[in-house]
Amino acid sequence: MDHTKHKNSLDYAQAGVNIDAGNALVAKVKPLAASTSRPGADTALAGFGGAFDLKAAGFSDPILISGTDGVGTKLKLANECDIHTSVGIDLVAMCVNDILAQGAEPLFFLDYFATSKLDPDQAAEVVAGIAEGCRQAGCALIGGETAEMPGMYTNGEYDMAGFVVGAAERGELLPCHYQMQEGDALIGLASSGPHSNGYSLIRKIVEISGIGWNEPAPFDPEQTLGQALLEPTRIYVKPLLPLIKSGVVKGLAHITGGGLIENPPRMLPDHLQAEINPAKWVRPAVFNWLEQVGGIETHEMMRTFNCGIGMILCVSMDNLNEALLELELAGESASFIGTVQAKE
Repeated sequence: MDHTKHKNSLDYAQAGVNIDAGNALVAKVKPLAASTSRPGADTALAGFGGAFDLKAAGFSDPILISGTDGVGTKLKLANECDIHTSVGIDLVAMCVNDILAQGAEPLFFLDYFATSKLDPDQAAEVVAGIAEGCRQAGCALIGGETAEMPGMYTNGEYDMAGFVVGAAERGELLPCHYQMQEGDALIGLASSGPHSNGYSLIRKIVEISGIGWNEPAPFDPEQTLGQALLEPTRIYVKPLLPLIKSGVVKGLAHITGGGLIENPPRMLPDHLQAEINPAKWVRPAVFNWLEQVGGIETHEMMRTFNCGIGMILCVSMDNLNEALLELELAGESASFIGTVQAKE
């Protein structure tokens, strides 16, 4: 067979897809994935799928819980500031915190990374953040997919999605509606900022403010505005799993899109409602700045942002002090923020 390259022949690289860059990225990612190893996982990459052994992970009769999410327009900010590591943590956080709210321990994670032209160094920064998020969550990064799609994205920009699978023993899933009752306590865990929600509005507010991403943040002058707003989402897995497994937690609400208005009802039965007092915690300065510069009404703030609370626990009033103490010993800033009441 004649393998001579014809004068007018095309190859994949000329079409904008660089296979060699993809191979270079795999080489950079392998040690990052290996750093997330945990019982049950073999983090060897480059196969067609990843395997996980539930028995080796210590489960006897598990129910699998899966979740998927992205980072949204926070990625636009990462590109504009050329800061790419923290959004990988965000990606893991948004997925693992969701399944944690179902009572599941995150076991393994996969990512999907798509870009117009693959930059192995940039992509490796992103995956380094994903690996850090997996370590914080105690789950293994067992695989992923990188897609180079010329013409689909603006040059240098990328999008990504995450997929997590976790497990809980049968009968231990959350929320426990049958245990919830009027008078139960609500505990709020502090967020690290806006997490990964409301960034389309945040970017609009920054535009109105006229402040550049590389200028000092008005609410935190020790950081640039870009650095402050790229603060990664908190991962609540390790502090909360012991409380979940002990049976103290009746329900969890991950405060994501919909904020403090729409997320707490998702953990409660239809006849109960959450009564939350915003005076019970100190709202981080970033939210005060966003509200003031954007002229945002209180209800819109509460429906768009977490306003300083990233996760809410429902516990019996009898277990309130014990739970607060355990959370503080685990390094969390926890506050008694309200109670469960009968729905009028």
